[in-house]
Order: sequence, then structure tokens, then C-alpha cells
Amino acid sequence: MKAYMLITGSGAIVILTSHASVLDPALIRKLAGKGIEKFIACEIPIDLARERYGAHFALVQGDIRETDDLRVLDYDGSRAFKLFRFDELGPSQVQEPSSLRAAS
Repeated sequence: MKAYMLITGSGAIVILTSHASVLDPALIRKLAGKGIEKFIACEIPIDLARERYGAHFALVQGDIRETDDLRVLDYDGSRAFKLFRFDELGPSQVQEPSSLRAAS
């Protein structure tokens, strides 16, 4: 399981995923299906996410209604920004639809 902070057009969210990378094409398709097509992602060390979110982390991780490949841990970008310093996050990775790349 990996945790990522995604910075999107509508704000930041924190997700949990079983994918090896946030740029895995299957995960990108799943995020696009939820309206998230363009983002900047930074990995959060999983133990740090578990520590900062506490019982909420365990609740989201154990939610049988969600799939293992994508679980939203936090929709509140303000809270996510307060919980993690930038120096605690992994390097940024960017994703944008190929239609935007072709337009430039």
C-alpha cells in the first residue's frame, strides 16, 4: 500500500493505493473516472500517513466498500497541507491528459 498527496485543480487530496506508482496507467484511468485527470503527486511514507491519520487511516484501509487500488484518505486539502511538511513528501510526479500536451 502507498499513500500520495495529489494536488489537483480543485485542491489537494490524500489517497491510498495498491498500485506500485501513482503514474500506473490503470490508476490514472481510475482517477480520470473520478474527474481527476491532471495532478501533481507526492508520495507520503505509509508509516507517516498511518501515524498522522491514526484511527481514520485504519478505518479507510479496512473499508470493504472500497477497492484496494484506490481509497481516498482525505478530501480536505487544508487538513492534508497542515498534516505534512513538504520535506516529508517524496519527489513530485506530474500527470496531465495527452490532449493537453498535444495542444501546447
